[in-house]
Amino acid sequence: MVDVDLSQLPFTLLDDEGRDHIRRGIDLAYFDRDEIILETGQAGEFVFLIHKGEVAEIDPTLPSSTSRIGHYTAGDLFGAISILNGKSRYRFKAEQECLCYLLPKALFQQLCRHYPDFSNFFRQSLTHKARLLTEKRAEGGVTMAGFMLAKVSECMREPLLMAAATDIASAVKQLNESHADSLLVETQDTLGMVTKTDLLNALVLKGSAVTSAVDEVAHFNLVTAAPDQYLFEVLVLMTRHKVARVVVMEQNALKGVVELTDVLSFFSSRSYVVSLQVEQASSLEALSAASQRTPELVKALMAQGVKLRFAMDLLAALNGRIISKAWEFTIAERYQEQSCMMVMGSEGRGEQILKTDQDNGLILADDAQWPDLASHMQTLTNTLIQLGYPPCPGNIMVSNPEWVATVSQWKGNIAKWARERDGDSLMKLAIMLDAHAVAGNPHLLESVRNELFDRCSGDELLLSYFARTALRFSTPLTLFGSLKKPQHGIDIKKGGIFPIVHGVRTMALERRIKATSTFDRLDALAADGRLDRRFAEDLGEALALFSELRLKQQLAALETPGGAQEANGQNSSRANRVVVQNLSSLERDLLREAMHIVKDFKQRLSHRYHLEYS
Repeated sequence: MVDVDLSQLPFTLLDDEGRDHIRRGIDLAYFDRDEIILETGQAGEFVFLIHKGEVAEIDPTLPSSTSRIGHYTAGDLFGAISILNGKSRYRFKAEQECLCYLLPKALFQQLCRHYPDFSNFFRQSLTHKARLLTEKRAEGGVTMAGFMLAKVSECMREPLLMAAATDIASAVKQLNESHADSLLVETQDTLGMVTKTDLLNALVLKGSAVTSAVDEVAHFNLVTAAPDQYLFEVLVLMTRHKVARVVVMEQNALKGVVELTDVLSFFSSRSYVVSLQVEQASSLEALSAASQRTPELVKALMAQGVKLRFAMDLLAALNGRIISKAWEFTIAERYQEQSCMMVMGSEGRGEQILKTDQDNGLILADDAQWPDLASHMQTLTNTLIQLGYPPCPGNIMVSNPEWVATVSQWKGNIAKWARERDGDSLMKLAIMLDAHAVAGNPHLLESVRNELFDRCSGDELLLSYFARTALRFSTPLTLFGSLKKPQHGIDIKKGGIFPIVHGVRTMALERRIKATSTFDRLDALAADGRLDRRFAEDLGEALALFSELRLKQQLAALETPGGAQEANGQNSSRANRVVVQNLSSLERDLLREAMHIVKDFKQRLSHRYHLEYS
């Protein structure tokens, strides 16, 4: 029996018996430097697992200067596709003396028949392989049980339900006897909720009588969840909607109530529950202390093997809440209903995990009266800097009067940008398309974005100009499909993230999709029939892979002197670069597939928006 390490994918998809079959059935072979291991057109007889040495994958139809399209080192597999397809498409040559384990064709085919997951590893899509990589990273790390796998049903309280006609005095008595902070109000059509604070305000501030019915005090815009949802998701909902209670429903039946205090108590042993600190912050100093802990939260989530899209959702909600509280501390309440603060760029899309440069603006109601507006906006910008959000190099901030305007002025700007269609105008349209309200009156932004869709979604010429930017940067693949491997690394943002984000943004504009997240836009485009569901999923997985590789670079930068500025977006060129040679075999495989998906997407964009003629 040959002693070979089978602790990596795809061998972890086998059970102990399957791995023992391999150990009994494989052999070890030596190949001299420049020896051909597998020739083009040759029938595959073995799967090769490199123990030592390096192997080149060569396309002999190409000039010698460009024929080397792949590179394999210790731990890498090759030859499986030649068995599945019947013959090898390329030549595999030893670049130095090599020792390879040989897995015979018959044994490989037997394993594929008995272990579908093992077979699918060689046949399946990027989505499948990305999931395997996530699971692999989670193995042996911090356990996900407890934090990530806790369900709502484990933390919900029995609902305290009262009729709508119940008087306030009876409601207060029931709350005290039940040691509860809230109760649900049952009306004929819907459920409402009142809290102890609601009742106290009604009696003391509004002068309500103790005989008044509780439905006069209740509020009816409730946030709901299902019993089988993850508790972690409820924490996101509470943070995003600024609520302390979620009603648990199952098939329109009331099951319980989850309180923020219970959720945070459940997670109290977790040092990375930043939400509690953010919500409890009663000063800028306390808010800043909570804000500075977000990198700790990111590292914990990555150690858990949490799916990146989910981590993005939580961090976007937290960043939005931090900015919202900064607004509340800085801006007088009388101005808040007549204005809307919006974040843009990756923050607006909810796709920036670590803090990035400020990209924000302000929309005012047409009849707003706000003396000293400029000084208040400068104070707000300075406050966000204090909280760890660096100034925008392009000066896209509320402290710049160009990004502060009334609803009518914003609509006029959009009309002007749509008409001019130059580079600067198209960039500003893209920025506004990603805008997301974080404070003030969100209806003001909704009115402005409706104008953007009305002006632009049906304009074929503008859409063509708009889409062209997605092709601005080349995909880092060689002419014949392998990854480029410059010593300084490939720019993952320009080569991978930007084409997906902007291409999907263009399609969302055309289809009047109001979601700002690229992932949500992909879901909507698939539901709309504009994108094939499988291709939309692969695009999402490609974006998640690029974002995770970039995040790794940013987290590594945080550990170096001056790294915080680099990770947060200043001098970020190095943080965007991934050195292919430093990746694992599976990561290289995933990255190559992801780049091919980007290439395919760009070709589709070119065809749809007639960019081949521009």
